[in-house]
Amino acid sequence: MTNTSDKSIQMLAARLARSLAQLAQLGVPEIGTSPHETVFSGPGFRLLRYGSGPERAQSCPVLIVYALVNRPWVLDLEPQRSIIARLMDAGLDVFLVEWTDPDRDDQNTTLADYICDMLDQCVDAACTVRHETTVNLLGVCQGGTFSLCYSALFTHKVRNLITMVTPVDFHTEDNLLSRWVRGVDVERMVSCYGNVPGAFLNALFVALQPFRLGGKKALDLADLADDHDRLQTFARMEHWIADSPDQAGRAFADFLTMLFQRNSLVKGQMVLGGRAVRLDDIRCPILNVYALADHLVPATASRALAQHAGCTDYTELAFDGGHIGIYVSRHAQQQIPPKVAAWLQARQ
Repeated sequence: MTNTSDKSIQMLAARLARSLAQLAQLGVPEIGTSPHETVFSGPGFRLLRYGSGPERAQSCPVLIVYALVNRPWVLDLEPQRSIIARLMDAGLDVFLVEWTDPDRDDQNTTLADYICDMLDQCVDAACTVRHETTVNLLGVCQGGTFSLCYSALFTHKVRNLITMVTPVDFHTEDNLLSRWVRGVDVERMVSCYGNVPGAFLNALFVALQPFRLGGKKALDLADLADDHDRLQTFARMEHWIADSPDQAGRAFADFLTMLFQRNSLVKGQMVLGGRAVRLDDIRCPILNVYALADHLVPATASRALAQHAGCTDYTELAFDGGHIGIYVSRHAQQQIPPKVAAWLQARQ
């Protein structure tokens, strides 16, 4: 029995070594390669527009608002796994807010600065490019929470709103990340770091699923030897996961304190720039997309939106997968973008 086990371990180690050697030969792969241009920029952000040609003006537009805590390129990982490319295939004119890395001078940038100033500038710029007065917002994860706040405060500028794996109620029973964060002395952390290191947050996310994001990853990699395409995908995912940007200290503290600790959004107690953020002020149509096996944003945390939004045109779309799978899995590529596009186009 021992000899059999030893032999299995040796075979596994040999396969893993082979995969690692082939992975090293690939180098650092490019991600976020769908053609795009910067149409507007300012301190802390760039506004990108995808595709080219005059036909874009005839397409239904959508402005994607991604999270601060990761790069948005998981939405454009590779040609076969690109939510952005599939949205364009479905006939949308795609814009994206790319948050730029904060430097030392940005540590006092607030959450209100991101939502009420930077995002508002991007909305106005997208409207100018399109010669329109309102936008369709697609908020992803933390960017979905930003989009909810923006839509509540700037109701006259948002035509339709899509939220994807977006936390709304931060105190649901199954929200492990929230339970961890509630006990954190956020002010002390920010006073120590200034801007919070991305590596620190990356370690926190890995700790939520240590086996899946640690040991299981090595086991999965051992099965990829001689499979060039899957190794490329693995390398791109590892590149994206490892490249976590730092967080502007004050905005980070605002988000954790207001939302993770106080759950202010669903309580109607959130204030940004001196203005109350009330979800029942959102009257535009909403499509709420969530993942049933999401370990970061449980479906219950997203579905709470139905109880608080003030709109009458509210739709939910459940995806049978996890927080990352909803961006990159082949099933998600086939299911999510066409339904998002059809929902938007029906409301143009």
